[in-house]
Amino acid sequence: MEKRFFCCLAAMIISTFILWQPCYIQAGTLNKIWSAAKELWEEEPQEVRDLRNMDVAQTDEEHQEYYFKQLSKDEQRVYREILKGIRDRKEQFYLTLADDDSIDRTYHAVLKDHPEVFWVHNRKKIYKTTYSDRNYCLFTPGYTYSKSEIEEIKTAMEESYQEVEKRIPEGSSDYEKVRIVYTYVIDNTRYETGEDDQNIAGVFWKKSAVCAGYAGAVQYLLEKLSIPCIYVDGSTRESTEGHAWNIVKIGESYYYVDATNGDQPDFLNGNASQLEEHKTIIYDYLCPFPKEYEKMYTPSTELNVPKCTAEDLNFYVLNQGCFDIYDWQTIYDYCKMRLDNQAAVVRFKFSNQEAFDAACQEWLDSGEVQNVAQYYMKLNGLTQVEYHYGVLDDFYTIYFIF
Repeated sequence: MEKRFFCCLAAMIISTFILWQPCYIQAGTLNKIWSAAKELWEEEPQEVRDLRNMDVAQTDEEHQEYYFKQLSKDEQRVYREILKGIRDRKEQFYLTLADDDSIDRTYHAVLKDHPEVFWVHNRKKIYKTTYSDRNYCLFTPGYTYSKSEIEEIKTAMEESYQEVEKRIPEGSSDYEKVRIVYTYVIDNTRYETGEDDQNIAGVFWKKSAVCAGYAGAVQYLLEKLSIPCIYVDGSTRESTEGHAWNIVKIGESYYYVDATNGDQPDFLNGNASQLEEHKTIIYDYLCPFPKEYEKMYTPSTELNVPKCTAEDLNFYVLNQGCFDIYDWQTIYDYCKMRLDNQAAVVRFKFSNQEAFDAACQEWLDSGEVQNVAQYYMKLNGLTQVEYHYGVLDDFYTIYFIF
């Protein structure tokens, strides 16, 4: 009411001067009066002005916030506004930007940096109320879960973290911590669609999720272990399907980690993937060779991700199971060594297509795997054994499971 009265009064004063004293009014005076009235009429809400004057924190405890650092100063302010509004579970709150692209990019950065705000359901639409020619808006995110459910999920998250901590021996390297988190998420999650499959509640609460849940859970656990971990989303080669995975920093190098695919044993022949005793973690997706992983997945271009180049922490490299050339005796000796160490899974990979093709032709097509099966029977005093094999073509990997 006060604003309207002032504008009307200002208009009356202007009209009066024009009507009765036209010769004494200068254009500059009229412009100043009009500008003052317009400024008051278009004044931002006090809450928006307060937000613009607040300091923008550059860090947040326990969170790396990799994507926050890529945003402009204005977007970083909005990032903090969104994060606070979500943490406070506000149904609606102001943002000091109105541009759709900037707000969407910033909102996505918040979700990728903060898997712990799981009550924002990332499959639901967000709504923005914008005002013509104003650089602010009202933001309405979509929430899910009741207060009691949120507390229950948080308890499950903390219990999972405590379980992971117990699995980590004192003095473990960062790689070993990453491996333990990778195996923990796989061992305790079913790949399954459902209402909670897109966030970490699916993993820690319902024990089932899809790629978004797996990647968020890995990020949540590794950040609590002080290991830099980035949530990445993107596309699958020759497919319209999206995918989510992680990039971790170990030492000074970045590595891909994809727990979702580590829990997909369907490449095994026959019914092996359905047998509980043959459930195996696929380590090909733990620090894979970048050039091989990138043949399958491409990250979104909305925000940048670091380049992965290192190969030294690949599972097969660390376990002397990666070969540059194919030699029958070398592979046979490696299989025997694995079985001598009581392994039920024998797996090895090659660094190139030529060596991989030669191994597949001799061991699978020509049946040389029978020699390993016979060695397994002799070693364990058996007269027969059932085994399964599988190949991961993109990683040049061969599996034998007994």
